[in-house]
Amino acid sequence: MSYFQDDDKNSDFLKNDEISKSPLQERLEREEQEMQAKRLKKKGSGGGKGGYFFSGLIGVIIGALLVWLMLPGLVNQMPGTTSSGTGENNTTINQVATEVKTDVTAAVDKASAAVVGITNIQEITSQGFWSPPSTTTKEAGSGSGVVYKIEGDKAFIVTNNHVIEGAKQLEVTMPDGTKEPAQLVGHDVWTDLAVISISSKNVKTVATFGNSDVLKQGETVIAIGNPLGLDFYGSVTTGVVSGKDRSVPVDLNGDGTEDWQQEVLQTDAAINPGNSGGALVNLAGELIGINSMKIAESSIEGLGFSIPINSAIPIIEELEKNGEMKRPTMGISLADLTDVPAFYQQQTLKLPAEVTTGVVVTDVMNNSAASEAGVQQYDVIVEMDGQKIETAIDLRKHLYNDKKIGDKLALKVYRQGKIVELSLTLTNGNTL
Repeated sequence: MSYFQDDDKNSDFLKNDEISKSPLQERLEREEQEMQAKRLKKKGSGGGKGGYFFSGLIGVIIGALLVWLMLPGLVNQMPGTTSSGTGENNTTINQVATEVKTDVTAAVDKASAAVVGITNIQEITSQGFWSPPSTTTKEAGSGSGVVYKIEGDKAFIVTNNHVIEGAKQLEVTMPDGTKEPAQLVGHDVWTDLAVISISSKNVKTVATFGNSDVLKQGETVIAIGNPLGLDFYGSVTTGVVSGKDRSVPVDLNGDGTEDWQQEVLQTDAAINPGNSGGALVNLAGELIGINSMKIAESSIEGLGFSIPINSAIPIIEELEKNGEMKRPTMGISLADLTDVPAFYQQQTLKLPAEVTTGVVVTDVMNNSAASEAGVQQYDVIVEMDGQKIETAIDLRKHLYNDKKIGDKLALKVYRQGKIVELSLTLTNGNTL
């Protein structure tokens, strides 16, 4: 048998795969195939740890996008939130423009344009060690005033006497900010009233006088003025009439002694320095008082005073006409008996023990009504026209409110312990 024949036979045997495999070979072959299948599966999934990382990153991004898209809906479902129903976030703030009109605003609209500012300009003299005296002008203070009348090319303004006192020049500030030089027409220290005038060119409104006698306690009133200076020009405060027919003692000449009792309206509307001379108006916008003073103590609030317009009108008319108030005078100097020590009451005045009040005549002017009637120094006045007189204020109120120049005045005085009755004719005079 040849070799080649045998080789052909082996070739045919291999081609036909007729030789059977042992169980071990089959198991090893099967495990090898399974290992190759696993390696192919890992390679197809992205390859190892890198594939897992990128898969996780993509998952996080997709989750964040879902939360962002769902957030507006979740917010509208949270407690305390509302939904507009349109699916849009509305951030526009809505405003409502409502014009409020009340009796107070109507009164202020009517009266405020008649209230002006007044600046008191005085001369100041200064002297240096090496320089001669020099005089300059300086603003000494400011207050308020009320335009009440236009006549020809002049407008007349009422204010307080203490606002214009000592002024070398006066300047009026109008509601539109323009400034006008002013001239003093007249002033009266007793009632703390003054009248000044300016050009009527820029005056558009004048105040309407009301009737202060018909005011009721508790009635609403409005104070208009310039508290603390022109920086607060045209300030408005409201309050009520706290009291009528009040009397406030005032020291007119700065000697520490009360000279007069000012008749005023009491109000709790805020009246501060700079309000002096301003308007007190009712809800009809009518001028019913000229703001004059305020009790300023740390323990007192809401206690302001205004001169009743019914008391002010005769003074205003007299000042406009004559530049001063012509009042009757006796021609004497006065002191309250209560201010005289008991020793002098007994030894000098020789008064009975039951006489405890009255007015002592400390001096008599020559050629005066009192000297011609026989009034003497140290007479103690206890009655005038049958009316009991206890203080100097009582005497002045009777003289200025009830008597006129040229009237007869009946006096009852104690002289050296005895009653003496006198009569005199009042003359013109304005001395304190």
